[in-house]
Formats: sequence, structure tokens, C-alpha cells
Amino acid sequence: MSQGTVQSSNDTVVKVVGLKKTYFLDHIAVPALKEVNMEIPKGSFVSITGASGSGKTTFMNILGCLDKPTEGHYLLEGTDVSLLSPDMLAGIRNGRIGFIFQNFNLLARTSAMENVELPLVYAGVPRHERQQKALELLEMMGLKGFDMHYPQQLSGGQQQRVAIARALVNAPSIILADEPTGNLDTKTSYEIMNVLKRLNEEMGVTIILVTHEHDIAAYGQRIITFRDGLVVSDTVGP
Repeated sequence: MSQGTVQSSNDTVVKVVGLKKTYFLDHIAVPALKEVNMEIPKGSFVSITGASGSGKTTFMNILGCLDKPTEGHYLLEGTDVSLLSPDMLAGIRNGRIGFIFQNFNLLARTSAMENVELPLVYAGVPRHERQQKALELLEMMGLKGFDMHYPQQLSGGQQQRVAIARALVNAPSIILADEPTGNLDTKTSYEIMNVLKRLNEEMGVTIILVTHEHDIAAYGQRIITFRDGLVVSDTVGP
């Protein structure tokens, strides 16, 4: 890991400098990211796209503190998380990053409300406060009255709305959405993307979306394309 002081401005939520990631297979170096530099201001809606193997998933995993770069720096609101211990990274994942996944990642034997509460449980928030916050977010997601439903009792779109509520519950610095419409039909996909768009425009939530679908990427204010571990395009959305 390269050392040195890297700083970001107050309105920058994500900054990566000289980011590289190399995997080793049978002692053969396989570069997944090659010298990536990027800044994302607070309140942005950024779409990350590219073909399979382009590096976009590796990049998302580093932003989500699920992996560390081989070289370079990743600053989240000015904190160089690429230098932090595993315990500190776990704290950042729970408190400062909201995750939305393609497969929803809801606990099957747990109600919608309990799924939304989960990050607050890890944070040690009292039960009454957790439940109140979860109910408020479920209502905001159009799921009032569904709080005691289990995931198997919900449609795919409803499950993803529960997942979005869970991602928001700790008021994170960024929302990372990894192919959030991948398991949904076209109509439901657009409904979910409009929810994310509204969160960004009306609440100022910073959203970083990974997708291989061009129509979904077009919801972003900014579209960044990866190829062979490099950023090959960084354009303003339509």
C-alpha cells in the first residue's frame, strides 16, 4: 500500500487516488484495477458501468470496504479507509455505507421491520428507537402495513424497497447499489430506480450504482465506464 497524505475537499464524499488492485492466481499477477483516480461530490448520483471483467465490481467492493486496494488511497469523507484495520472497516460498513444488492440479501425468517432494524442492532440503538425508525422508512418506501411481513410474503419490488429502507436506516454517507434491478422485471426495475432518483433529488442521498444495463445507468447524473481495469469514459448523464 502506498503511503503519504491525501486530502479531499469538504464537498467530496469519495476520492480515490492511484487505486490499483492485483490478484494472484498460481503466482500469476492479474490486475483488476489499474491507476484509477476519481472524485465524487456529496449528493451525486453516479452510475458505474462496464462489461464483465472490466473492474467495476472490484471497484465497488473497495468503495464498500469489502476489499482493500493493492496500491493507492480511498478517502470516504476525508478518512483514508484504505489504511484502516478490519474492525474499523466493519464499523464504517455498518455506519457510513448503505448497501443494496441484486438478491436483496434479506433474512428469510425475519420480518420486514426487523430486516430494516438490523444495522441499528449492530450499532447498539435501543429497541423502541430502532422500531420507530424502521417503521418510518418502510412507510416512506410505500410499505406501510407490511412491517410484519416476511420476505417470502413480498414481491421482488417490495423486497428491494425493504432493502433500500435498511440501507438508509443509519443515514449513511453513501448508498452503494450493486445491480439493484438485476432480479426484477422491467416495470419494477424502473419503479425502483425512480425511488433511488427521488432519494437523491429530494433528500440529497449520494448514490453510487453499478449496472451493466444502459437504460438503468442512464438514471445517473454521471456515467463512469470501466474497461480492463481503467476508467475509459466519465460523462454527464442524459
